[in-house]
Amino acid sequence: MGLTDLCWTPQSWLTVTAATLEGMNEMALHAHAPSASDLPTLTESPAARKARGTAYRIWRGPDGDPTWARPALLGLLALTAVFYLWNLTASGYANSFYSAAAQAGSESWKAFFYGSSDAANSITVDKPPASLWFMALSVRIFGLSSFAILLPEVLMGIATVGVLYATVKRQFGAAAGLLAGAILALTPVAVLMFRFNNPEALLVLAMTLAAWATMRSIEQSSPKWFALVGVFIGLAFLTKTLQAFLVVPGFALAYLIAANIPLLQRIWHTILGGLAIVASAGWWVTIVELVPESARPYIGGSQTNSFLELTFGYNGLGRINGNETGSVGGGGGNGGNWGSTGLLRMFNADNGGQISWLMPTALILLLAGLVWRVRHPRTDARRAAYLAWGSWFVVTTLTFSLMAGIYHAYYTVALAPAVAALVAMGAAEAWERRDRVVARAVLAAAMLAATGWSFVLLSRTVTWNGWLRVAVLALGLTATAGLVLLDRVHAKAIPAIVGLALTAGLLGPAAYSVQTVSTGHAGSIVTAGPAVAGQGGPQGMPGGLATPPGGTVGGQLPGMPGGLGTTPGGTTTPGATTPGGTTAGPGAGGPGGMGGLLNADLPATAVVQALSTDADSYTWVAAAVGSQRAAGLQLGTGLPVMAIGGFNGSDPSPTLAQFQAYVAQGKIHYFASGGGFGGQQGGSQSSSAIASWVQQHFTAVTIGGSTFYDLTAPATGATAAATTGTV
Repeated sequence: MGLTDLCWTPQSWLTVTAATLEGMNEMALHAHAPSASDLPTLTESPAARKARGTAYRIWRGPDGDPTWARPALLGLLALTAVFYLWNLTASGYANSFYSAAAQAGSESWKAFFYGSSDAANSITVDKPPASLWFMALSVRIFGLSSFAILLPEVLMGIATVGVLYATVKRQFGAAAGLLAGAILALTPVAVLMFRFNNPEALLVLAMTLAAWATMRSIEQSSPKWFALVGVFIGLAFLTKTLQAFLVVPGFALAYLIAANIPLLQRIWHTILGGLAIVASAGWWVTIVELVPESARPYIGGSQTNSFLELTFGYNGLGRINGNETGSVGGGGGNGGNWGSTGLLRMFNADNGGQISWLMPTALILLLAGLVWRVRHPRTDARRAAYLAWGSWFVVTTLTFSLMAGIYHAYYTVALAPAVAALVAMGAAEAWERRDRVVARAVLAAAMLAATGWSFVLLSRTVTWNGWLRVAVLALGLTATAGLVLLDRVHAKAIPAIVGLALTAGLLGPAAYSVQTVSTGHAGSIVTAGPAVAGQGGPQGMPGGLATPPGGTVGGQLPGMPGGLGTTPGGTTTPGATTPGGTTAGPGAGGPGGMGGLLNADLPATAVVQALSTDADSYTWVAAAVGSQRAAGLQLGTGLPVMAIGGFNGSDPSPTLAQFQAYVAQGKIHYFASGGGFGGQQGGSQSSSAIASWVQQHFTAVTIGGSTFYDLTAPATGATAAATTGTV
């Protein structure tokens, strides 16, 4: 390109590098240059010129992209950030179970590594620690607060939107990438979980990164890229164990079919990816299993202090068949304690409004896309994309629909990237073929499915913006008609039809998402959007609490020992605002107060003062049955609190003998009354034995409206037994 071919604008100058300027005749440069007011000075340093070029490339994007693509992406990410950050701290500490572990990890590197519930390392959470690492680092930087706990989740959500855009764009164009990102950003359960501190945010980001690396590996037939797929799956495993493997079959299948290399090489590369999974996840597992039990915390959720047992039992096959030792309630099955299973589970009252808005549309477009690509070469990248995302969609949907063990509606966030990708890819491909009747029929069917199902979902909430379903139906039917007649309408009307289709398809989930960010969510079981007709208690638990409009369920399960413990919103009586963004005050409900199995309340000021007194003299300032009850005390005081029995109180940690030894050694100051319960599904009875022993040998005292036992002051007549650790 000659100098006279340059279009001399300020933007053009941003693309001129130092190397380009070398050898240019300065007179020629000045002859064609604009006025000095329009151009950077020729005396600009190379570093400054490089920075200007980098900034422009960030704004402009890759050379092959339309000029609007990168600004549109940056706009989408900025809007997602604003949306996800808005009203973020209304959820306080969100799930206190994980917040307490993040607080512990910010105080102790040992707790950080293992994912311990407390800084004194009595027991871990019942998941591997990867998601806790990000929260703990944030707390180390910003201090303990709701914002510090939840900010990493928001950043993961924004990153997932960007990665999904990049993945879809490579085969289907920038418009499809933007549509996929927008659908994901507005999916109600994604909005909920990218603002909540459960492991799901990191899990979804890691799996989406694995999908991105899969498509890159197929394009380049690269073993390095497919090994990177394994690394991301390994990170997902260290976030939520075996759930990460639901996407593995589809990614491997796509590579085995589409990579442009001989079959034996494709097989070897997939084996290499599997080895990368083992290496990237196995290092942590190996350390945990090899370190002596006395030198590490107890593995929460297991009955034998083994992470392998936790992985393949409570968090593994037990989730499929319902045989989860120590879990709350029994197995699932039709009408089971965690909701009815079946192929339509994702569309019922508990799950439909979370994820299913565009699932029928995604299925239609997936089938159409596979049919359209059937005659293309084996190495067709688009067909590989349909296989990768389609298998993610189908395998995960079937697993969630049929699993009989513990199940929560927020698990469905793992479907959100696949649904968004399939809708965007299929819509883009159909739009490219819109001159054909079949393609227009597919577009119309997809639009009609989205509209009709949105109308059904919104009809479950007629007391909440009842007009919305009518608006969606009217817009959707109009857009459907326009898509059918697309070849007959004036070209100027096409943008209006597209706008109607996008509005009709996204208005319902967007409204749910707005409601979600406007409401705080706390506890172990949370849902997005408003309450709907037919929605059960804690995911089908018999006699459970109905989910309130805020989408949260707090306190103890009705009928279980310990009473309710909190109000349905998971808050206490009005009081002073705490760092977590909730209010402190006396515990509501049962005699013990301060929360129960599903949620934690922060303690009253008097409790904080009592537990903080001479805190340095104790390893744990208190002990409580159940992780949520212990978490509330720990978050309120910032001091280690032992969670007896782990989350449910049904893990054998500590045993009665171990607890008695701790008391005899003066390591625990108080025992908090109430909390979780042991012995569920064959779990340990240690927590019940400990509670009984404490009640027999120590006198109950009321502090701030809650019941405690001072373990340094045995009851009259029980001094010898308590001191020696005998019953």
